[in-house]
Amino acid sequence: MSDDRPHRLSEGTEVALPLRNILSMIAAVAVGTWAYFGIVERLNNLETSQTMMKSDLEMNTEFRIKWPRGEMGSLPADSEQFMLIEHLATELEKLTTEIESGQAPFDQQQKLTIEFMQKRINHLEETHEKIRNDMMDMIHQMNGIKTMTNSNAHAGH
Repeated sequence: MSDDRPHRLSEGTEVALPLRNILSMIAAVAVGTWAYFGIVERLNNLETSQTMMKSDLEMNTEFRIKWPRGEMGSLPADSEQFMLIEHLATELEKLTTEIESGQAPFDQQQKLTIEFMQKRINHLEETHEKIRNDMMDMIHQMNGIKTMTNSNAHAGH
């Protein structure tokens, strides 16, 4: 029997479906909803990761450019090294000035060394002169002895 009457749907229209089909449809809607929200959550996670990576990349680029220029400060070890270099530069400047003016601290040491060497040389010259004089005296004495011996030898003939 075929009913050619138009079907009208209203609040009171009854649908006769087996319970198994209704449960299957509810399960399909639940799985669809769960999958939809899972995909949305995954997209949110990916967008957050991309935003964070973009921010890190921008900060890294800024660091890479500004750090060598000294626009972002320096490490404590670098600061200490710079202070030591400045101190050494100041000391070098002082020493250079002292050397150029002839008042370098090592000039005092050189003066002491020169004075010591002059005293040693004077002492050695005095010792040399004394030894020379003593040798000359010995030579004169030996010549005097030879002369006496020769005159005694000639007198005894």
